[in-house]
Amino acid sequence: MLYVKGLVKAYETADGQVRAVQGVDFEVKEGEFYALLGPSGCGKTTTLRCIAGLERPQGGEVRIGGAVVSEPERGIHVPPYARDIGMVFQSYAIWPHMDVFGNVAYPLRVRRDRPGRAEIEARVMEVLGLVGMAEMARRPATQLSGGQQQRVALARALVRRPSLLLLDEPLSNLDAKLREQMRHELKEMVHRIAITTLYVTHDQSEALAMADRIAVMAGGSVVQEGDPREVYSRPRSSFVASFLGVTNFLAAQVVDPSQDLVAIDRDAGPLRLPLPSGCTPGERVDVVVRPEDITVYSSAPSVAEPLLAGVVEHLVFQGGQTECHVRVAGEVVRIMVHPATQMIPGDRVWLSINPDRCAVLRRGGRSSGRTS
Repeated sequence: MLYVKGLVKAYETADGQVRAVQGVDFEVKEGEFYALLGPSGCGKTTTLRCIAGLERPQGGEVRIGGAVVSEPERGIHVPPYARDIGMVFQSYAIWPHMDVFGNVAYPLRVRRDRPGRAEIEARVMEVLGLVGMAEMARRPATQLSGGQQQRVALARALVRRPSLLLLDEPLSNLDAKLREQMRHELKEMVHRIAITTLYVTHDQSEALAMADRIAVMAGGSVVQEGDPREVYSRPRSSFVASFLGVTNFLAAQVVDPSQDLVAIDRDAGPLRLPLPSGCTPGERVDVVVRPEDITVYSSAPSVAEPLLAGVVEHLVFQGGQTECHVRVAGEVVRIMVHPATQMIPGDRVWLSINPDRCAVLRRGGRSSGRTS
């Protein structure tokens, strides 16, 4: 439904040309919820603005519903109003001099093929019902909360009945509790109306919770794409592993590539892990393991998995869980435990690592991935 190929966007600065987007490729299927995820400055919002027609790329091709809307090489640039899109900006852009109904009706009233009054009213009330704002249709915009403004902006984007919905950090201005609530409501609504959606965010928890597929961006390029579980569980680089949540990188050495054997540096027994192709005996690698995939024991247990001995250094209570920092031979390993777990700084503990919950990264290379 949405096809982006070789997208390039550069800006001229005092220090010369800066490429904000460098050959971005991805495709969003009909009805899919697709997220562009990455840190500030990675090019995700610029990519979205190129798709919307708010920026003119220097290269590449953008198609929406099979129609080419941008292809600089052929001089094609369809203006934003002529693209079959609805867009919600980070700021919501709610007009304070209008009520809720007027804000949502505006895109229909300024169209060249403006619908009749009865149709405008029917369509506005339809989308206000979708976002749970029908009873507030005549409320002044100045009397809306942040969550209500977000719903109005979403209704305004949907009233044109676009085939593609573009969302640029739409929840970033909400407080933590409301953001979590709106995350669930937005995902449920988008799937209910089955509209193809491209969602831009820097918040990995939003992308993991909402998207059908994720593209992680860095330096103007897509560095990994896949469904949320795959990208989180099978990072292909240290950047992806560290950006998507808390990650431990345990220094290790390849023992026997033919047997997929790796030895972690902290006197643990050898691990049998799927190794990246091309590994050689003695090669230095990093074993990637998430804090929630490490089991902690207060005494040395009899388990099959290799153990790391360490000392509890710091505890961070987080409500539903406690983050525990364990000093292992000079390095800190972070683990997640139940808040009722009895530990204090200075306790000696043993960490059990499940090989099935690890990945191996070559130094400066790609990973083998993790099994999930």
